Amino acid sequence: MTSPLASSAAPFGRVLTAMVTPFTVDGELDLDAAQKVASHLVDHGNDGLVVSGTTGESPTTTVAEDGRLLSAVLEAVGDRATVVAGVGTNDTRHSVELAEQAKKAGAHGLLIVTPYYSKPPQSGILHHFTEVARAGDDTPVMLYDIPGRSGVQIADQTYVAMADHPLIVAMKDAVGDLDRGAWLMNETGLAIYSGDDPANLPWLAMGAAGIVSVVSHVAGRQYAEMVAAVDAGDLATARAINIRLQPAVRALMNHTQGAITSKAALQLLGVLDNRTMRAPLPAATDEEVAIVRDGLVAAGLLEQH
Repeated sequence: MTSPLASSAAPFGRVLTAMVTPFTVDGELDLDAAQKVASHLVDHGNDGLVVSGTTGESPTTTVAEDGRLLSAVLEAVGDRATVVAGVGTNDTRHSVELAEQAKKAGAHGLLIVTPYYSKPPQSGILHHFTEVARAGDDTPVMLYDIPGRSGVQIADQTYVAMADHPLIVAMKDAVGDLDRGAWLMNETGLAIYSGDDPANLPWLAMGAAGIVSVVSHVAGRQYAEMVAAVDAGDLATARAINIRLQPAVRALMNHTQGAITSKAALQLLGVLDNRTMRAPLPAATDEEVAIVRDGLVAAGLLEQH
């Protein structure tokens, strides 16, 4: 299914949230809450969502849960936002199964992370990506390069080899090498999305298509304004937005895992009624919630009470 916002320059939209997966207080998948979160995010500036990514606690959800979650989010916002299914695992067969399910559900795109922990050679990475992309049939693919978690980086020559694939159209970068990113954009034609919130403005200034963000759980509208400012060549405004958001970025990204802080932030905003996580991730402590609250208040995203 084609995204309602697809373009050659930004095939998945401009501001995407790596969306949390809500659970009930006893740890079960909460589809009503997921639809509420998805609608809130799209109502507040996000034109895309990534479901069942790392921030969605995908290592702890089953294939069936991933399918139900994807269908619920598509039902809630699929007519007005790009919905990308995270299908990357460290097992190619498992990822193929997830890609086939996502295609059947009507996902607008697939996010495939580098196989983690097993540290495959580049030939194995190339095989993994192409097999999973094939399983998605005609669904566009965004690769996800995050060596800090996967243990291995996608090599330049692997990107070049994949650039000819008709469905591999973008990559989410959490490597942070801007010079390499500029080279990849020029040499491969792949659209690059920032995958690290502190680097959003530098990536946009370098010509990135957009961002896949954790902080956009609370700052989607502000990031959309930043994207628009960069598009207009108004770097002064973009810098001002970036500086204003810095307390929220630091609060959500610097103290513990982003899924933990994002659920705490959504609870503070009244979007979620709990911040339940699945082990091994614990729910935010009161001290961590206070840090998030202070960051949101300082960034003008939450009123001081």
